[in-house]
Amino acid sequence: MTGETTEYGADSLKFDPERQRVVLQASLDAGKSRSERNAMGQFGTPKALADEIMRQARLLLPPDSPLNFIDPACGTGVFFSALLEEFSGTQIALATGYEVDPHYGEPARELWSKFGFNINLEDFTRATPQPLFDLLVCNPPYVRHHHVTRADKSRLRHSVERSSGISFSGLSGLYCYFLGLADGWLRDGGLACWIVPSEFMDVNYGEALKRYLTKRVTILQLHRFDPEDPQFSDALVSTAVLWLKKADPPQGHCVRFTFGGAPLSPQRETEVPNDRLMGVRKWSRVPLDHPGIDHVGQPLSAHFDIKRGVSTGANGFFILEEHDAETLRIPREFLQPILPPPRSMKGNSVDSDADGVPTGNSRLFLLNVAESEAALERRNVSVAAYLAKGREMGLHKRYVCRNRTPWYAQESRPAPPIACTYIGRLGKSGRPFRFILNRSSATVTNVYLALYPKGDLKAALVADPRLIDDVWHALNDVPPERLLGEGRVYGGGMHKLEPKELGNLRVPVIDEMLTCRSGTNVWSTGRLL
Repeated sequence: MTGETTEYGADSLKFDPERQRVVLQASLDAGKSRSERNAMGQFGTPKALADEIMRQARLLLPPDSPLNFIDPACGTGVFFSALLEEFSGTQIALATGYEVDPHYGEPARELWSKFGFNINLEDFTRATPQPLFDLLVCNPPYVRHHHVTRADKSRLRHSVERSSGISFSGLSGLYCYFLGLADGWLRDGGLACWIVPSEFMDVNYGEALKRYLTKRVTILQLHRFDPEDPQFSDALVSTAVLWLKKADPPQGHCVRFTFGGAPLSPQRETEVPNDRLMGVRKWSRVPLDHPGIDHVGQPLSAHFDIKRGVSTGANGFFILEEHDAETLRIPREFLQPILPPPRSMKGNSVDSDADGVPTGNSRLFLLNVAESEAALERRNVSVAAYLAKGREMGLHKRYVCRNRTPWYAQESRPAPPIACTYIGRLGKSGRPFRFILNRSSATVTNVYLALYPKGDLKAALVADPRLIDDVWHALNDVPPERLLGEGRVYGGGMHKLEPKELGNLRVPVIDEMLTCRSGTNVWSTGRLL
């Protein structure tokens, strides 16, 4: 940020710097382990996406006016490279970048300094804001909240509140803080483009960011890439491109939502009035949603307590096949039947033998012991010896095990009459989630959501247990797009459904079943007689 005149643009290039940057990126990435880059959220932006963004920037900015550009997390400088290719050398008045990691920042500075890109080797979140910039483009580090220290969270939250008035949840990822802090670097009317995980559109911690976007700035476009077309090969994340203007949203402003393809050539698009956006719970459903579907019937949470299945802490140790349990001489009193994982589950219904053990699938058991190790040594040597083996393996030091007493005691999860797979892909069936009817005494692990009837549904099942079959059919008849709309999606098309998200689903036919039973008592086998 000096007063020196710098020659920008393609005319100043004596060699192909982008080709050098690509080679440099590959070399620098290879110099770090994948876990190291994941911890710092370092996922390089594809050049094609950077080019697309700069083409859009040229369309949005006034032609030929001087341009001050900043990238708060510049890496090897892919956005500056695209900037040089899209804007004339006389138009770029100032170009500034920040890079906290010298592993990337020092080689990038050496590459780009001769072309006028001033890269600061420091943490953007600690820098003093200078509201000089007309264009900010950034792929901020995708660092999950559990990789951000408590001290940094406190510092970042206070800084963002001062800068932009946002009060972020402690579950917010680092990219949220970047977006909030950048407000202080843009001139009034300046433009910002962010490449961010699309999860903020749906999760609870994203509510603060969505309030800021709808009330303090003007969203020009929010583009969500098709999850089946991941933009980052080394990150399991669904990506969005967010364009905003530092200005209050004008009266009657409509936000352009696009999906699939590229931001300039999307597969689908729609416009939503800005003042209605805060009433939309799941932004990712725009423009794919069906109007009014959220408000028909009661949420599933009115009919079920929905809990994640047992987190054993070590499935390979605590889940035993029947033959192995017999060989180890572990009595049945310490064993609870448990369903196999979804990939091994045959069909969508589970029958039972006379002892409550599932039939038609692997006969698996969860070792579930509440007694102390000392008591077990006196009462059952076989179980005590097996648990001693687990201690020798260091299982008692694992996170889940060390946070329960005794370390091998399992959560209380009775057999759910219905279980739902909680993560999956569309596959050939077009349904990433399956509802399993469980007529056995088997519990489930945390790859399932356990549905326990409550309220009117529980009372109706006491009167007529056959009703559970109708409810199960109704759940499996829910259109896949409804379930996808309630959940979240990651890069590569991996869909996930948390307990609260499933609880938000509305299945009106279940309400109709209960109304029929309480009113005319004519509901049977899923049809009115």
